[in-house]
Formats: sequence, structure tokens, C-alpha cells
Amino acid sequence: MDGLFAPKGDRSLKGLSAVVTGGSRGLGLLVADRLLARGCAVTIAARDEEELERARGQLLRDHPEGSVRAVRCDVTDRGQVTALMREAAAAHGGLDVAVANAGIIQVAPLDALGPEDFAAAAETIFMGAVHTSLEALPWLRRSPAGGRLGLIGSVGGLVAAPHLLPYSCAKSAVAALAEGLHAELAGSGVSVTAVHPGLMRTGSHLAAEFGGQREKEFGWFSAAAGSPLLSMDARRAAERVVSSLERRRIRVVLTPAARAADLGHGVAPRLTARVGALAARALPTAPPDGEAAAQAAGRDVEAAADRGLHPVLRRARSWAAALNDRASGRLNQRRASSGGAKGSPA
Repeated sequence: MDGLFAPKGDRSLKGLSAVVTGGSRGLGLLVADRLLARGCAVTIAARDEEELERARGQLLRDHPEGSVRAVRCDVTDRGQVTALMREAAAAHGGLDVAVANAGIIQVAPLDALGPEDFAAAAETIFMGAVHTSLEALPWLRRSPAGGRLGLIGSVGGLVAAPHLLPYSCAKSAVAALAEGLHAELAGSGVSVTAVHPGLMRTGSHLAAEFGGQREKEFGWFSAAAGSPLLSMDARRAAERVVSSLERRRIRVVLTPAARAADLGHGVAPRLTARVGALAARALPTAPPDGEAAAQAAGRDVEAAADRGLHPVLRRARSWAAALNDRASGRLNQRRASSGGAKGSPA
């Protein structure tokens, strides 16, 4: 359901202090932008310092009167997250809002994945959300405005997506974490909001890691993520995220396609599983043993992916991905290094 509500309280975010992990690019960068627009003092966190500084500069250009701090932080390291929350609280006299957004996406068939891929997704997406939640909570409990905790999940965590299995598993754990935290924190004054977006035009195809037949995987993912029929404008998605935090919503599913998938899985799980199996058969298979290349970021396989396509298919992919390609420059994706921040590519 798009929007279960928590008890009403003061909805204004003006003057509050907020932390956004994975805030250097993509959805996290836009969430920080929307928080600044509401008068929050914002701390963005990610691993890549250069990427963070570019993001901070962009935010300050758009909000010259705003307060923006950039802190290098790897969310897989609880000690670094502890220091992040302490630094943000010290700089702004407390912490009122925390958004756990950091993540990675690996796009590959099962036969091109190993246990290490599942572990990497779990460490960044799930444990990153755990560390952010646990380290923010002591500060959020003290917030005079009533703390707000936002966990960015995904429709992939509600309905498993083929060729995105590590991502889906980790995002499913985030969904359970959000529900459990909401129950545990009832009456504490801290609201927990779970946001499950569908595909968004954030330029995530450049930051995602592709395995198996990398160029073909990049081709279908970039086209789907940029299709106006399947994906959502990222700025509008960020506005919905922050609006949900304002209104202390419990659970929000973004995009009509994501809501349909969520509803279909609940009403007709067998049919949903069959549709997923059909989709998996239509996607590229893994290369034969010994021929699979290592995973690579989308920005590193983009040119090769286009060269390998028939000209008609190349034009079709270019058309479908055009909106996402344009978003990549605005959202600090295209210039990021391959070893960039553990910020959400979604």
C-alpha cells in the first residue's frame, strides 16, 4: 500500500539536522537537495571524497544559504558510522533525521555470481542500514522535534528480480529491518519510514556492477532504468521520499509498476513467480565456464555495449536510456571513479 501513516506530529523539517548516507550521487544527492529546500542542515556521507566534494559544491550552488557538510564514511564500518553521527550532531546541535540510502547494485545471472557478491550486497545495503539505524537512534531519541529514520528499500526487496539477486536479498532484509524497527520504536517519539522505489532515472546504470555477458546486461538494465514507461523521474522520487519523512509515513512504494508488482506478489504469488521466471529466460545467459570476465562498472562497459549492438538496437537502447543518461550528469554519476562511494546507485 502506498502510504501507511504513523501518528501525527509536527511535520515541519525547517531548522532540523539531517544525515544522508550514500548522499554523493543519485537518489541520495537528490534527497539531500530536497531536505535543504525545506530548511534542514544536511550532512552527506559516502566513501569517495572527491565525489563528496563535487556533490557538496552542487548542493551549495543550488542552495547558497544552506548548510551542507560532507563526511567520508564507509557504512560497512560501524565505527565510521558512529563517528559520522557524532560529528553531524556536534556540528548542528543534535540529529533529527537520518536516511539510510547507501547501496550497490550487481547485475548478473546467478551462474556468474558467487557467495562474495551476496556478502558484498549484504554488508553495504543491509548492514549499512543496520549501522546507520543503530548509531543514529541515540541522537534521534533526543530530538525535540521527534526523530525521523528513513530506510531506502526497493521493489526488488519486495519481489525478487532476476539478475539482481544479491541486491534483492539485501533489500528484502532492509524491508524487514524497517518493519521491525517501527514496531520496536512505537511510542518512542522516533518514526521509521520505509521507502521502496521502483526503477528511477538516476543514472544508476553507470555506477552498477555488471557480470556475465556484461555488455548485454548493461544494455537491458540501462534501457529499462531509463524507460519512461517503467521508471520514475528521480527528482520526483526524492520529493516523495522527503515528503514521506515529513508526514511520518510507515511504508511507501514508489512508481505504478512497483506498486503493481507488490500487489501482485501479495495477491497472486505463484503468478508473480512465473512472470519472474519468464523474465529470467529472456535475459542474457552466463558465459561458459572460464569465459566470464570480472564484474565492471557500467561506465566502463558502456562504449563496448553500444559497439556490440546492431545499429537498430543501438538506436533503440539509446532512445530508451536517453533520460537516464541525461540524469547521470546532473546526479554526479558519470564523473565518479570506478572505486567510488558506497552511495546508492539507485
